[in-house]
Amino acid sequence: MNQTAVKIVRGFVTIEEGQVHYRQAGETQAGQLPLLMFHASPGSAKSLEPLMQVLARNRRVIALDTLGNGDSCAPRQDNPDLAYFAQAHLRAITAMGIAQFDAWGAHTGANIACELAIEYSDRVRSLIIDGIGLYSPQEQAELLMHYLPSVHIDQQGSQFHLLWNFVRDAYLFWPWYQKDSQHRRAIGLPNASELHDKAVEVFKAARTFHLSYKAALSYPKEQRLPLIKVPTLLTCSRHDMLHVYFQKLADLVNPTRAESTAGLGTPDALQETAALFERFLDDLS
Repeated sequence: MNQTAVKIVRGFVTIEEGQVHYRQAGETQAGQLPLLMFHASPGSAKSLEPLMQVLARNRRVIALDTLGNGDSCAPRQDNPDLAYFAQAHLRAITAMGIAQFDAWGAHTGANIACELAIEYSDRVRSLIIDGIGLYSPQEQAELLMHYLPSVHIDQQGSQFHLLWNFVRDAYLFWPWYQKDSQHRRAIGLPNASELHDKAVEVFKAARTFHLSYKAALSYPKEQRLPLIKVPTLLTCSRHDMLHVYFQKLADLVNPTRAESTAGLGTPDALQETAALFERFLDDLS
């Protein structure tokens, strides 16, 4: 089956907070479990569609929009922590009729996937961490203070200008608000269509996208990640700004396997990185 033949369908599942939006593709093969995917912030699971189309050739994949992001409902708490997001998403997965699953996550989504694997190891068979930060207390305090833009909805539409620049500048600088040569990223901007789609997903969640970001930035990873006991593949693109933390994370998590990757930014890189994920999952079957 070629990549373009894989169809992604969308739907909603209802939990106490409201409706959680998801994308899914592929079918469960003999000896396999569904792969639940948790996206990076900001945005939604739309960003995972290219990877879903590759992985879904051989398994069922489901990608949820994190609560307060994309088309999912908002959290019910004003200041939810990471444990809340993990528990809420497990309720959504349960409502879909899924008992056990493999989990993949990137950035904010990796934090959620890790907490799921720690607290619900009877439900999570294995874990793929694809890029995650491990900030010093000073870095964490700075990011919590400056990284999340203060969004005000007004009749001049200033929120669109603010969020467009936020989304765009995150590709150009790390962190996005440090706009000088020292903090410039080498990846450049995506094409105009991809940048537009990413910004639209953030516009939809202008009031609430910061909640999962804040929870992930506040997550005590040095205390929590050593508690992961399920088989774990730790990866990170060599082009990812979080790659600087990769070796320290490998020492902290003690994964089954750790490997830097080519990322997902080109068709060849996507195929190569997806093949790594598939080998790890296939070895569990």
